[in-house]
Amino acid sequence: MTDFAPFELVIFDCDGVLVDSERLSIQLDVELLAELGWPLSESEIVARFVGRTEAAMRAEIEEHLGRDVGTEWAAFSERYVAAFANGLEPVEGVSAAVDAIQASGVATCVASSGDHRKIRRNLAKTGLLERFDGRIFSGDDVEHGKPAPDLFLHAATVMGVDPARCAVVEDSRHGVVAARAAGMTAFGFAGGVTPGAALAGPRTTLFDDMRYLPRLLGVAG
Repeated sequence: MTDFAPFELVIFDCDGVLVDSERLSIQLDVELLAELGWPLSESEIVARFVGRTEAAMRAEIEEHLGRDVGTEWAAFSERYVAAFANGLEPVEGVSAAVDAIQASGVATCVASSGDHRKIRRNLAKTGLLERFDGRIFSGDDVEHGKPAPDLFLHAATVMGVDPARCAVVEDSRHGVVAARAAGMTAFGFAGGVTPGAALAGPRTTLFDDMRYLPRLLGVAG
C-alpha cells in the first residue's frame, strides 16, 4: 500500500459502478411495471429502486398492487438475463481504475444488492470477475439491504478493515446512504443514471468519470 493512501479497503457496488447494467435494467423495469399495472417513469424507478435488492423491489410492487406478481416476475427475469448477455459492458474506464487501485496495494471487494449468481455472471461477462473473485458480497448475505448499512459493514468485517478506513464507490442514493450509515466515506458516481444531486451529502465525493477515481482515493498522482 502506498504510504499516503487514506483508505485500506475500497468497496465497489456492482451495477452501475463496475458493469453498465442500470440503463438496461431500467428500460425493462419500465416495461414490467407498465404490464403489471403500475406505470412509472425512468426517473421514478431510479429514485425508488436503483441500489435496492430484487426482493425489496418486488415487495414494494406487490404492496402497491395488493397482489402477488410471481408469474410475471419469473417471465421477466429471463428477459433481464438475455438483455445482459447481449448488451452488458463494463462501465467506461473502470477496469483501468480498479487495476490502479489494486496495484497500489489497497484492498478491494464488491458489495452489491444483487444475488451472488447475478453478480458473478455480470462480472464474468465484462471481464471483471478475476479482479474480485473470492471477495464478493451480496445483499442476500445480510438481513437488511441498502439503504441499511449491513452489507457494507459485513464486507468490512470479513475483509478485516475498520469501517472508518473504508471507501465505498456507489451510483445510487440508497447506496450512498448505506455507506454513510456504516461510517464509511462515499464516492458517488454521477456518470450513471442517478443525478449527482441525489448522491450528494456528508462524507461523499461526487465524480462522473471513473478515470478520476484512483486520484480521488489518494492512490494515484
